[in-house]
Amino acid sequence: MSHIASLSFEKLKPILDRIGSEEKLGKSLDNLKLMFSLIDLTSLNTDDTADKIKKMCLKVNGIKDQFPGVPNVGAVCVYPSMVHAVKTNLLAEGVGIASVAAGFPSSQTFLQVKEMESKLAVDSGATEIDIVISVGRFLDADYEFMSEEIRKIREIISPAKLKVILETGLLSSPGQIYKASVTCLQAGADFIKTSTGKIQPAATPEAVLVMCHALKDFFDETGRKAGIKPAGGISTADEALMYAGIIKSTLGTDWLDPKLFRIGASRLANQILSEISHLKSGIAEDVSYF
Repeated sequence: MSHIASLSFEKLKPILDRIGSEEKLGKSLDNLKLMFSLIDLTSLNTDDTADKIKKMCLKVNGIKDQFPGVPNVGAVCVYPSMVHAVKTNLLAEGVGIASVAAGFPSSQTFLQVKEMESKLAVDSGATEIDIVISVGRFLDADYEFMSEEIRKIREIISPAKLKVILETGLLSSPGQIYKASVTCLQAGADFIKTSTGKIQPAATPEAVLVMCHALKDFFDETGRKAGIKPAGGISTADEALMYAGIIKSTLGTDWLDPKLFRIGASRLANQILSEISHLKSGIAEDVSYF
């Protein structure tokens, strides 16, 4: 186990301060484009409609023409019932179709329901599935139950990617975050993700630092690279670049790639497009594309 897991959240702050001063990525055009390519453009609202999701997908389709030279987002992330609308309307090459599933956001339902919902989302066109761990079971130290759920969902959705949400805001120590991370990775998660965005705190630098160390230890032990997805409350380029600095410092530049690093966000895309426009034109103006 990494020594990070034995520290308190307070003792992680000096490490994060050092990373912030030495490893934070600058706000260059290339780095901003990279941050945009990492976004899972997300709409998880009670009032989502097929028409609303269609309009979002048409905007994603238009990135190449509207913002020449800017790579597209990593994925569009929606509820299972909206996957068909994404599949029907998303034409941009290389953009994944992500769906939350398995009783999102609480994960408080039967395994059979979780499996069925996850499989139905894939059958509807999802290429990535985001699920939440059974937090209550984890807090009760029932790690085998939690692992078995992940393994079964991993199997039933193959070959779609599986992102597993720890809901780190409900985990009380770096040790718990580390344990949850390693348990998910050993059970077959392709990505570990901080938060649903429905619980506060959502993504935090402390949680991402611990998760990165779990990913590093897992890679050193198995040779398998798994990804990380900070999500929840990330709305500025500075925040995105800060998380990228943590990942670069801990895991290396190989992880600065949409195959291994995503940012779950709904507001970040416009903010990064605004920053890109400002650097290109020298004029500070808000871009409200999405």
